[in-house]
Amino acid sequence: MPVTPIDLFTSFVHLHRNGEIHAGRRAPDPGRDGWRLAAFHAKTDADVHADHWEVHPEAETVVSCLIGIIRLYLRPEPPGREEEEIRLVAGTAAIVPRGRWHRIELDTPSNILAVTLPRGSRLEKRTGTCIGREEAGGGGER
Repeated sequence: MPVTPIDLFTSFVHLHRNGEIHAGRRAPDPGRDGWRLAAFHAKTDADVHADHWEVHPEAETVVSCLIGIIRLYLRPEPPGREEEEIRLVAGTAAIVPRGRWHRIELDTPSNILAVTLPRGSRLEKRTGTCIGREEAGGGGER
């Protein structure tokens, strides 16, 4: 099999449970098993859907800032407390616990890398409306 470069900013890399790795275009694909690695150029908060919470119920998520500065927010548990803010500068990462709602805001334009098991992922508008990942068109850590 030939080895070719993968554009991480336009592709998802799927890490399958059987040890295989495949790269493909970015599109919702609920049929994929295993983990997904994705990188994003984010210039504004809209690029990371900062107005939505995101959750991955099947696994923890790694969120890494490759270039720039981002703020990762964890939704309070229990409700009524302040959001937990984790500041990530270039070269740092955080592990979001399984099932923990989170969102990202930018301090500067940034490149972000995320790794998660996307099955069952959901987005919820910060005002409370919940939408499924596939209906949202992918997204966020996307």
